[in-house]
Amino acid sequence: MKYRASKREKLMPVTLLLGVLLLDQLTKILIVHLIPYTRPPQVAFTMLNDFFRIIHTRNMGAAFSMGRGLPDFWRSLMFILLPVAVLVWVCIYYWRTQELSKAQMWSLAAVVGGGAGNLVDRMFRSLGVVDFLDVKIFGLFGMERWPTFNVADSAVVVGGILFVLLIVIQDIRKGGKQLEKAGAGSMDGDEESRA
Repeated sequence: MKYRASKREKLMPVTLLLGVLLLDQLTKILIVHLIPYTRPPQVAFTMLNDFFRIIHTRNMGAAFSMGRGLPDFWRSLMFILLPVAVLVWVCIYYWRTQELSKAQMWSLAAVVGGGAGNLVDRMFRSLGVVDFLDVKIFGLFGMERWPTFNVADSAVVVGGILFVLLIVIQDIRKGGKQLEKAGAGSMDGDEESRA
């Protein structure tokens, strides 16, 4: 029997979406008002022996600043229109499908909330997305520090990874159940042929 989410169960994860969007925008407002935007960025706060820093930088591109050098038309197309289309599609899928588990709904809400947070910046902040969380990664992936990120980025990454893991786990469970059914069916056939 398939799990069917009620309207209330579908609405509850929207609180996470709105919470991520609100927290993301509030933290960005604080950064913009409290930390001057300079190039290179000034370190406003550091802790754990420079492992974690808060700075104020802007990103005109996507993850890892990809596409920041594109002409304005293409950047708008790639980083505003395409994300709007994807967010609309995900929201329609979310409301129409009955295939999502509760955990998948919550993880998808985190992704959409984060995506919406960065989309707001791209639409209303002429200097680009506000990034401020800066973490030292000790040369991992050939970088001393991870590319600066924000609350929205964190929600997209954590929610996205969780969503994919949940789908993989669901598929593994389905595969195991199908094997059990196939095994039970072949055992019944073996018993009938012996009789």
